Amino acid sequence: MAAKAGDMVKIHYTGRLADRSVFDQSEDHDLLEFKLGEGAVLPGLEAQIVGMEAGEEKTIALATADAYGEGQTDLVFEVQKESVPSDLEFEVGMQLEISEDSGSGDSIPVTVIKIDDKTITLDANHPLAGEDLTFELKLVEVRPGP
Repeated sequence: MAAKAGDMVKIHYTGRLADRSVFDQSEDHDLLEFKLGEGAVLPGLEAQIVGMEAGEEKTIALATADAYGEGQTDLVFEVQKESVPSDLEFEVGMQLEISEDSGSGDSIPVTVIKIDDKTITLDANHPLAGEDLTFELKLVEVRPGP
């Protein structure tokens, strides 16, 4: 049965950067299961799964624009060190979650990208923004959606 929108699918995958380094793979955890057409995975990846049969393997290359897009400069910002609790020790590369100003209680994942004497620079772009990605995947199961 060929996978189509509305079907539940399970895949094994390995995600690689342009330098062939692995950024994620399903061997480290369970199969990835999702409903096609609901936007649970990157649209470019989902589009390539449509039409595949269970057991089929495929390598999919996604250009930056079809993956997480280019990094947006308006998502990089500085905070004054004096405005954060003094008992927190920051390191470049550290990932944090900060509360939104909207009062909704939602949080935003950010990465510390620079630290100087007075400020900490944070980046709220997806960590894979600006990257071309390649996925090696195997469609393990296709079943009609609920």
